Amino acid sequence: MGRNYEEPDLFSEEEPASQEVEKLDVDELGTLLRERRGKLSLRQAATAAGVSFSTFSRVEGGAQPDLATFTRLCAWLSVPPSRFFTPVVEREISPIEQAISHLRTDPRLSDEAAEKIGSVMRDLYDALAQDVEPSRPAVACHLRATNVMRPGVAQRLAPLLGDMQDELRRLVEAGEL
Repeated sequence: MGRNYEEPDLFSEEEPASQEVEKLDVDELGTLLRERRGKLSLRQAATAAGVSFSTFSRVEGGAQPDLATFTRLCAWLSVPPSRFFTPVVEREISPIEQAISHLRTDPRLSDEAAEKIGSVMRDLYDALAQDVEPSRPAVACHLRATNVMRPGVAQRLAPLLGDMQDELRRLVEAGEL
């Protein structure tokens, strides 16, 4: 019997919390925008902040802004961007569990079939995976908007990210991080 399509459950209850990231507090941003706007109309406030009326309205209502809008609004509010970030815990998912979670979404597989394939995959992974220190970079950056950046921005960011990675690596090796 086939399964109904579901989103993969990448965060099982057994996974321990392992990595801290920060989350943008859009509610506080919206509240501060409303307070700062005061008696100004949305259009007047948006013009003063350097963003479109519709964008200002959406962000004031709780929508998450893009990076350029966020920095303009922070400047208009005269507050540092860091004010809106709160730490949250994110669970790390092993590559094998992520792969197995996709089996559960295949409508052609029954629950039992997905579990059997997953069990075989786990066994193979455990037998073949080598226990080595990963050589992943300490700094990783995904730039979703690279296609709309001004020419040369990515090239200017590369050495900065490299310097950050070198410093993080130095701190880790020195036991300071």
